[in-house]
Amino acid sequence: MANPWTGEVALTIDGKQRVLKLTLGALAELEQELQAGSLVELVQRFEGGAYSSGDVLALLVAGLRGGGAQVTRDDLLHAEIAGGPMAGAKAAAELLARAFMVPE
Repeated sequence: MANPWTGEVALTIDGKQRVLKLTLGALAELEQELQAGSLVELVQRFEGGAYSSGDVLALLVAGLRGGGAQVTRDDLLHAEIAGGPMAGAKAAAELLARAFMVPE
C-alpha cells in the first residue's frame, strides 16, 4: 500500500499493484530524460494540461525506479495499466504533486 505522506502513489501494472515514488535520484533521471529546463516546467505542463504521453511514461518509469523497481521505458511501453492511459496520467500527476508537497 502506498503512503501519500512519503510521496508514494499506487498503480496497478500488469495485474500487480506497484508503489511509485519520486526520489531525488529519480527526479534527476526524469529531468535528464525529458530534457526539461526545470522540474517546475514539468509541473506547469501538468497543471496546464499540456503534458504528452511521453511525459507520463517518463514520470511513471522514474516513479517505479524510485519505488525500487528495475524497469525500463521499454518495459512500460508493453505493460497493461489498470484504468488505461487516464489512470497512468493521474498517477503521474499525483507523483509530481506529492514529490513537492510540504506535510502540514
